[in-house]
Amino acid sequence: MNAVTPSLTFKDRAEEAIKLYTSVIKNSKIGSIMRSEGGANPLPKGSVLHASFQLDGREFTAMDGGPSFSFSEGFSMVATCDTQEELDHIWKRLSSDGGEEGRCGWLKDPFGVSWQVIPRALGEMMTHPESGNPGKVMEALLKMDKIDIATLKQAYQQK
Repeated sequence: MNAVTPSLTFKDRAEEAIKLYTSVIKNSKIGSIMRSEGGANPLPKGSVLHASFQLDGREFTAMDGGPSFSFSEGFSMVATCDTQEELDHIWKRLSSDGGEEGRCGWLKDPFGVSWQVIPRALGEMMTHPESGNPGKVMEALLKMDKIDIATLKQAYQQK
């Protein structure tokens, strides 16, 4: 086996989603898009039959599947950010234009895909109790929608 590649099946608007994702996530690009010609194909002309793209260098595929397809919170994409500026940018772009903000760094984008937009520092704070207070970090996190790194660091430093 060469690879395992996540594949996203959208009701429709796969191409629009791919363009948003590759414009927001660094080191990303669209590889190829194959469209329906209509006719005997059950999807309307121009629908995405198969697309390949990369997000931060990782391979994905996507397609339009029709009205029976939707996403649930059981699957999410995780965007791990190094700075507050990067986190704010990704959060704003993915949650606008019909997206929904959620708690603890979760959101749904305009296409119904769930995302966790988190700082890299969160994992470090939660796994190093000898250097700070992970419990206080969790308390602070549970009060947030979009994550504020400075507030988490402040909580981590509490004894």
